[in-house]
Amino acid sequence: MVLFYGSFAATYQGHGTDVAIIGGLLDYQTDNPRIPRALEAAEESGMAIAFREGKGLFSHPNTAKLILSSGDGEDQEELTMTGVSIGGGNIEIIAIDGFTVRMSGNYPTIAVRHKDWTGIIASVSDVMRRHACNIAHMTVDRKARSGDALTVLELDGDLDEALLRELSALDNVEAIRQVDLSKG
Repeated sequence: MVLFYGSFAATYQGHGTDVAIIGGLLDYQTDNPRIPRALEAAEESGMAIAFREGKGLFSHPNTAKLILSSGDGEDQEELTMTGVSIGGGNIEIIAIDGFTVRMSGNYPTIAVRHKDWTGIIASVSDVMRRHACNIAHMTVDRKARSGDALTVLELDGDLDEALLRELSALDNVEAIRQVDLSKG
């Protein structure tokens, strides 16, 4: 489901925002000639799509919230992301699963879900150092002291399996998601 807020709620169809978001979910690049048919392609691939007007206010007038799910029953996974259009075809992700973040998608990115414990950020940073992977930008948010937390790292270097395995093995790390749109 895609919820549109602010001016997006009134203009998403006429401006093609709905088609652009679904094209992105289908991994189409911005110049892909299939974008005008993205809604049909998504349905043909088995993707169920719903667009709605969101309730409430956001600080940015061009806000969209995606509620994505896959699988069935106990195997079902859900991801909620909120993004804003910042102009010129650029977006910024401002929330993931209820955590406040800042993510551009311009760099290889890792989202580390973990418990908020003393030293976890230092441990994550140390893994990055050992793999010679520079952190371009980092956002950390938590639900409560010693509760659930999310650290988002935009990186200068490539993501490799050894780095992801080492991060996953850290104490208090619950899950890792990666996004790498840098290679097109």
